[in-house]
Amino acid sequence: MSAPLTYVPHRLGYRRRLSRAVMVGSVQVGGAAPIALQSMCTTKTTDVDATVRQSCLLADAGCQIVRITAPGVKDAQALKAIRAGFSAAGFARIPLVADIHFMPPAAMEAIEHVEKVRINPGNFADKKRFAVKDYTDAQYAEELEHVAERFLPLVRRAKTLGRALRIGTNHGSLSDRIMNRWGDSPAGMVESALEFIRIAESEGYRDLIISMKSSNPKVMVQAYRLLVARLDQHGDAYPLHLGVTEAGDGEDGRIKSASGIGALLEDGIGDTIRVSLTEPPEFEIPVARALVARYTTWNAIAPPPSSPVEAIDPFRFTKRIAEIVRIGADLPIGGGLTPRVLVPSGAPGPRGAEPFADAMVDDQQLWFLQAHSIPGAERCQNKTTAAARAAAPRSSALPLVHLRTGACAAEAAIASGSLVLLRLGDDDPASALRTTIPAIPDGCVVGIAEPGIIGETRAYRLLAAVIEESFRSHEAGSPGSGRRLPICIALPFQRDELGIAAIAGGLLVDGIGDCVYLPACADPRRLSFTLLQAVKARITRADFVACPSCGRTQFDLMEVTAHIKEVTAHLDGVTIAIMGCIVNGPGEMADADFGYVGSGPGKIDLYRGKDVVRKNLPFSQARDELVALIKESGKWKEPAPAPALTH
Repeated sequence: MSAPLTYVPHRLGYRRRLSRAVMVGSVQVGGAAPIALQSMCTTKTTDVDATVRQSCLLADAGCQIVRITAPGVKDAQALKAIRAGFSAAGFARIPLVADIHFMPPAAMEAIEHVEKVRINPGNFADKKRFAVKDYTDAQYAEELEHVAERFLPLVRRAKTLGRALRIGTNHGSLSDRIMNRWGDSPAGMVESALEFIRIAESEGYRDLIISMKSSNPKVMVQAYRLLVARLDQHGDAYPLHLGVTEAGDGEDGRIKSASGIGALLEDGIGDTIRVSLTEPPEFEIPVARALVARYTTWNAIAPPPSSPVEAIDPFRFTKRIAEIVRIGADLPIGGGLTPRVLVPSGAPGPRGAEPFADAMVDDQQLWFLQAHSIPGAERCQNKTTAAARAAAPRSSALPLVHLRTGACAAEAAIASGSLVLLRLGDDDPASALRTTIPAIPDGCVVGIAEPGIIGETRAYRLLAAVIEESFRSHEAGSPGSGRRLPICIALPFQRDELGIAAIAGGLLVDGIGDCVYLPACADPRRLSFTLLQAVKARITRADFVACPSCGRTQFDLMEVTAHIKEVTAHLDGVTIAIMGCIVNGPGEMADADFGYVGSGPGKIDLYRGKDVVRKNLPFSQARDELVALIKESGKWKEPAPAPALTH
């Protein structure tokens, strides 16, 4: 029996993944090098002066690797002058990368002029026909020989010149060969890259960087985890480029990117990142820098002693099983319900058509229990006495209890329906949780207030594992709790929104989290709904897949995205893709319900799913035609009246 796949030594500890060091010009990616920041130009590549100017803007912002699209041979030829102009401007040490789709001849030209070439294994040697075919092993091997014929000349030239290559898989543009054998899945994404890795290695070439991008953070995280596990089996830890593709703009784009990229950084995975925003590319760099900064000083963290075994498959999403409890004004939490949003009682109300929070947390009845020993717990109460609480009428807000693990919860007189936030110690948090969990009363929701040395991500994983261990122990007739308590992802002292997205996003991707409580950030309600939307845990408005623009783009993506959001943002449960070009737009719309794709100068194609249903529309008519298409498809509803602002 083969050992189970693992992607980190221990999910309850932390150690940065040690990858192979690959030089991209003078910049090391992988090994012990810091995480490198990169972005991509949005100018027409054949406009050499504009591309050099934008590259300089990126460099001034702190970009360490600059990528430029090369959709054709003429674009690739322009890279020679761009490289010369960028170097003459004082940036000779910042490497340039050519981005290639479909065109091996463009890649062969580009490798002569830049330090790295990125190819998409889904379309570099295969044409996408969305064909259904049951490949025999012989037919599959024959197609791989064709792929090798197209790819090996680039590998050999890169090896001769000392250049690097990125094998950049995109979830939305897997080849027909991969789709038919592996499906539209993380496993298919990983195999797509491994095919090209094996071909490169057949020539003794290993200056490779790998990426697994998707517009869905859940798919993206699972794909990278599976890639790391398969590379460990393969025997070579290639460096990884992290990114959530087509993340969008504004807060949505930042939170979606942070929830995917950050979830992997929390596990020590990632050697270079790009935050893809539908904004000027220099705006991406401060976000990337802030996201990475959280991890620059982290040291290895050992897993807690006596750690339980997790009941989570990190490569496949399954919602954690939890009992349903009712809190506040009879609000159900847990089970298979979508995660709820809890906010402090003084939090601001919604603006426009945004949703209300599900429940308030009564932070005016905050109290603490600190146990120096379990038999004689010492209480330290704040705001109200136990007698006053008992005499007061039950509020619709949740009572909030902070409890140190190891304390006797029965002594604390915790009311059913409370939000119980645990304070972990550093010595043996697993054993302390084993003592505390069975004593928490029925009907409570549990979270972490202070995670101790292991940090928030590992603390919540530990909490989920101990609850499950205690439940199974009780089921087997041994001491333990017979309940699977709902878990609240509470981050009461976290103000950094990118850090919150990294922690909470990674937990939600693992199916952990029946509600969220983010009281320390500027707008807890808004951030909570944005986060749940980003990881597709709860959809409360339209979801937008918007590419970050590049030299192939046929219209102003930022302006068009804003205009489309104006008229469709209220359509909860609808996903709209806004893609700048026909080159790879249709393939990378992922699972969007509708697509708005640039098909040529001033022309737009509209898609329903993967099917084009309006072709070559004049740009001036396209937005109205998109609304008409949504109405025809039965997905339209009129915007609700704006609710009154609460204070």
